[in-house]
Amino acid sequence: MLGLRTTIYKVSDLDAAKKWYSEAFGRKPYFDEPFYVGFNIGGYELGLLPEGTGENTKSDSVLSYWGVENINEVYQKLLDLGAIEHEKPTNVGGEIVVASIKCPWNNIIGIIYNPEFKLEN
Repeated sequence: MLGLRTTIYKVSDLDAAKKWYSEAFGRKPYFDEPFYVGFNIGGYELGLLPEGTGENTKSDSVLSYWGVENINEVYQKLLDLGAIEHEKPTNVGGEIVVASIKCPWNNIIGIIYNPEFKLEN
């Protein structure tokens, strides 16, 4: 295993989602096609896929957490952009704090402040 490479979020309106995720993550997509939009977030891929029509129930079974420096500030920014609360910022031990929101397409986006985590080369 080489480590995490890509997190995909399915969305019903790719253009609106591209705008929302650009504002939420402070980056423009590097890959922008009608079938997929890709963002480079600190060397990791955040991908948007158009979802099919019909009922779409999204599960809490897998959460990806994006690293942040100021979790309360980022959490509030996401709420201000129209996200809804999923899990308020919570200390999970030491200095590590996690939180999550649901984007306007009901995808769960986790954020984490973890000063102990270091990327391996």
